[in-house]
Amino acid sequence: MSSNDADTGRAVIVRAESAEVVELAAGSAFRLLVDASDTGGALGVNRLTLGVGADGAAPHHHALSSEAFYVLDGVMEFLLGDRLVTVAGGDLVVVPPGMPHAFGAAPDSTADVLVVMTPGVERFGYFRHLGLVARGQEPRDGLPAVQARHDVHPVSSAAWQAARTPVTR
Repeated sequence: MSSNDADTGRAVIVRAESAEVVELAAGSAFRLLVDASDTGGALGVNRLTLGVGADGAAPHHHALSSEAFYVLDGVMEFLLGDRLVTVAGGDLVVVPPGMPHAFGAAPDSTADVLVVMTPGVERFGYFRHLGLVARGQEPRDGLPAVQARHDVHPVSSAAWQAARTPVTR
């Protein structure tokens, strides 16, 4: 697929077998479907599968885009501002620009979610970098610079930390 497709007003088709897969930790992976440059900046789309109880993203916000999460299967936990919410297959979550959010698979569940960001922001480079970090090929301390380039702005959340930290007895 080329970025010319969007420039000439043609539809963009991404065949399942041609989508790039970025493996993450804990049985999780991104399937990169379409980045902003492929849609003239209109949107970006990826599919994220999360292993049992796996974190998807730590608390952050996006200054430029809304993000929609359509849960295809499984159960997910979300931080939305200061609220913790559980959603399941068939549920949709839309996060506006500037809202702190985080997400992950529920403790006893996997999750499969389609994520759409609009307007699109080039994000695939960030997802690829996360894969390198997960495989130990890039240091985690390099993430802040990469996040800033891709409109990912980390925030702290005691509520998310408490919800996602296993209780030891």
